[in-house]
Parts: sequence; C-alpha cells; structure tokens
Amino acid sequence: MTLQPAPDLTGRSVTVKVPATTANLGPGFDTLGLALSLYDELHVSVRDEPGVYVDVHGVGAGEVPTDASNLVVTAIAHTFNSYGFELPNLNLEAHNVIPHGRGLGSSGAAIVSGIMAAKGLLEGVVDIDSVGLLRLATEMEGHPDNVAPALFGGLTIAWVTPDGPQHKKLIVHRGVSPLVCVPETTMSTALARSLQPSSVPHEDAIFNVSRSALLIAALIQSPELLLAATEDKLHQSYRASAMPETDSLIQVLRKNGLAAVVSGAGPSLLVLCSDPAQRLVAAQLVADNAATPWQSLMLAVDFKGATVISHPVEAVA
Repeated sequence: MTLQPAPDLTGRSVTVKVPATTANLGPGFDTLGLALSLYDELHVSVRDEPGVYVDVHGVGAGEVPTDASNLVVTAIAHTFNSYGFELPNLNLEAHNVIPHGRGLGSSGAAIVSGIMAAKGLLEGVVDIDSVGLLRLATEMEGHPDNVAPALFGGLTIAWVTPDGPQHKKLIVHRGVSPLVCVPETTMSTALARSLQPSSVPHEDAIFNVSRSALLIAALIQSPELLLAATEDKLHQSYRASAMPETDSLIQVLRKNGLAAVVSGAGPSLLVLCSDPAQRLVAAQLVADNAATPWQSLMLAVDFKGATVISHPVEAVA
C-alpha cells in the first residue's frame, strides 16, 4: 500500500484511558479475559515540528523507548497506515500505572491506547468501528484475549474466524470481587508460552472445556461455583516451574477455598472472590505465606473498557 500524508490534523489532541486486563482466568486459555479498574492514561497531540516525542511517567519511565519505536506510537502508526496514511508528527504524554511483565495486559493496554488515540485523531476522517478496533489490536498482539477486554470492558469471550477476531462481552455478577497480587519479579510471555506442550491429553482438553463453560456461569450468575470453575489442566501446571512462588501461593489459596489462578502469563496471581470480605482473607494468606514482597490490589471489574476524548481544536493553545 502506498501511504499518503496524514490529513491536516493541526491542533487536534485526545486523551485515552485503558484498563488493565487479566486473561485465561484459569481454564479459558487464550479465550477469556477480564477488564480491571487499574488504568493507563495517554494524552496525544499533533505537533508542527517533525517527528514524535514521548514523555513517560510512572511505570516504565526511563525504561521504555521514547521515540517512534515506543509500542504506543507503533500502534498509532499501524492504525494510520492501515487506512492509507503516514504517521503524523506527535507529542505523547503517558501516565502508566499497569505493571509491566506481570500478567496484567500492559502490552495489550499500550496497543489499545495507540489504536484508540488514532481513532480519536482520525475522527471525521475515518470511522473505526468495534470490529476494526479488535482487528487492528489483534494484528499487533497476536491473539485477542487481552485486547478484547481492554477495548470493551467486562468479561469477554474472544475467538478467531476466517473473517477475523470476534468477541462477546458479558456483564459480571456484582458479587465477584477480584484481587490481584503482584510480585516484584517479572515473566516473559514468550517464555511462559514456550513451556507448554504442543498437544495435551484428550481427558485434559475435556476437563478444560467443562470448566470453561462452568466459569462463564460462575462469573455472570453463580459466584459460589468459582473455585471449581477455575480449575485448569492446560497451561498453569506446565508454567509452574518458571514461577514457583506464584504456584505455591495459588495452592495455599485454593486449599483455603479461594479461586486463585495465574493472571495471564504471570507471575501475578488473580483471586476471583465471591464477596469483598473474601479478598481480605486472600490478601492475608498471601502476606503470611509469601517469601518475597507482594502487592495486593483490591480491584473492581471495569465495565467500560477503553475510552477516548477528543479535545476541541479551539481549546488548544
């Protein structure tokens, strides 16, 4: 595709807010995701001077790239390019809260931030609908289980068809109370995936199909079933050796009747509590049994997903 210069976007700016996500939820490997009330915020404005300038605050400051190789910038460029335009000159100011490399969808959030920023900047030039947003994000992320809840909020079921990625958003039962426990260590998603076998026993596949179906019912209707519904035989046991403390804490929590699982690729863990009081019990168990420092985050389910606000041109000095 031959790209044309970006349309005149002088003075345009947008503010984007994207939630953290937790994927898999135990048995729903590469399929289920949940948006959480922990947000990265991004302000993007079109500049006159050539190039792209990135200012990062919070998580990743001094570590992530601040030029055109930044993942958010790459996502903006991917979106513009997909509609036949070159990347415009931009200023980005990122306020990051989502931990990096901990299984809370930080890369998915960065991709979604960039795509939503591009959507806002191109408002009135190109209309990017939900199908287009999910397609663009999945092209960059590789699979839709994290980007779907980041885009749309709530509990999402994601799948891929010959026509592209699809999703279904569901509203989580108000009694479901997520607790995320975050260690100081990180985990590479690529490493986590490399530990899994290329095939699994037939009975394990059947086991996970039944638990995934039950998990949907538990999350939207019957939270008392969460412990049984979060059992898994497809990925967590294979990855346990790479994050032994995560595995140990999950076993402690589950023995105490709490629905604990690996959050995404880990090493954070997610506890899907059936009421807010359970979270205090879970957090205390982690504090009592952890050998290293862990941060317990008592979060809500985010129901909105990513948002973008376009600022009037006349408001820009």
